[in-house]
Amino acid sequence: MPTRFKDTVSIEDAMRISGPTAFNIMLKPAGSLCNLDCRYCYYLDKSEIYGGVEPRMSVEMLETIIREYIRANEVPEVQFDWHGGEPMVLGLDFYKKAVELQRKYADGKVIHNTLQTNGTLMDRRWADFFRDNGFLIGISIDGPEDIHDRCRKDKGGFPTFRKVMDAIALMRSAGVEFNTMSTVNKMSEGRGLETYQFLKSIGSRYMQFMAVVEHVKYPVDEKGKEKRNGRPYIVDPDTEGARLATWSVSDIAFGKFLCDIFDWWVCNDVGICFVNQFDAALASWCGVRPATCVYNRTCGEDAVIEHNGDVYPCDHFVYPKYLLGNISEKPLNEIMSQEKRIRFGINKRNSLPSKCFRCKYIFACNGECPKHRFNRTETGETGLNALCGGYYKFFDHVAPYMEKMRELLVRELPPAAIMPWARTRISSGKI
Repeated sequence: MPTRFKDTVSIEDAMRISGPTAFNIMLKPAGSLCNLDCRYCYYLDKSEIYGGVEPRMSVEMLETIIREYIRANEVPEVQFDWHGGEPMVLGLDFYKKAVELQRKYADGKVIHNTLQTNGTLMDRRWADFFRDNGFLIGISIDGPEDIHDRCRKDKGGFPTFRKVMDAIALMRSAGVEFNTMSTVNKMSEGRGLETYQFLKSIGSRYMQFMAVVEHVKYPVDEKGKEKRNGRPYIVDPDTEGARLATWSVSDIAFGKFLCDIFDWWVCNDVGICFVNQFDAALASWCGVRPATCVYNRTCGEDAVIEHNGDVYPCDHFVYPKYLLGNISEKPLNEIMSQEKRIRFGINKRNSLPSKCFRCKYIFACNGECPKHRFNRTETGETGLNALCGGYYKFFDHVAPYMEKMRELLVRELPPAAIMPWARTRISSGKI
């Protein structure tokens, strides 16, 4: 987009800004505190922002956030997304208090809770609590044991796969609703269908796949020499000396990972299993705003509140320069309505390179997440998504099927009706 349009607010932006206040908050009650030491975790290093101390949200701050968040949302349903670090390190009593406060301040609104966890602290008490209070649990598992354990180790360097599997078995037996969150990293390359089939075998019907593309910088000694025997810091790509992490997935490998899953899914599992990229693509083909923020034109409506009440516009932009304010000093609705947050959101669209606006799949991609926009185009423009080639491969691959499912929906038929047609098409080699 030409520079003169960098501050443009579209009619869609204006309608959303002027409409009823509605936004999502990801709560970080334990900040970056975690009992694991996952190699690729982008949040562990956030403790440096807060002096390296173990962050824990006070009950007073918890009450302030719950009251402010419910009041600020001018909609009948409000969702609390508990995240980390590892949110379960705060203990069960913290969440019992949270539910009590939600009921106190609900004011007739329906309250929903989700919690993202590594699962290693799960026991029967937790499982019963989650079931009884309707929590949707997102559990982090990267796939089969060898993929998962390459990066997801505890503080002692021991693998965690077996503990996660025990947690899943416990949730299934207790009747806890859960979905899976899986990173797609270097170890996942070429193993998309295998990963999907594994997740399906453990009971996951709602799968989220997140590409890992991170930049790192190693600590240095007193002579300025890198200390390569420790864990590198995950940093903003603009940081001097930052380099692409070795565990990052390549763009084409990510696209192939999704395509390999899609070919099985579209023939066998439409309406049975749900994958975030497939759901978002179908929404875009149907002209509906995707539920996944990274595929929307603008962002900033999924903010983060840290343990001390600091508010940031996005989970991936918890850096001092993006701080929006603190809920102890200013009402949450004022923080979320300030120009800095709005500009952050519309900058997602307005900072795209010209190449993106010429792409036939911009309606489905919208440049994906700004955290991945650190490449240059062939003409030298900045802001090209590092996963661009993979996304183009994926959207080009699924386009005929998305068009067919859109046609089915127009005829008031379920998308699952595509499966016989898809089997015929793929078996005949018209992939």
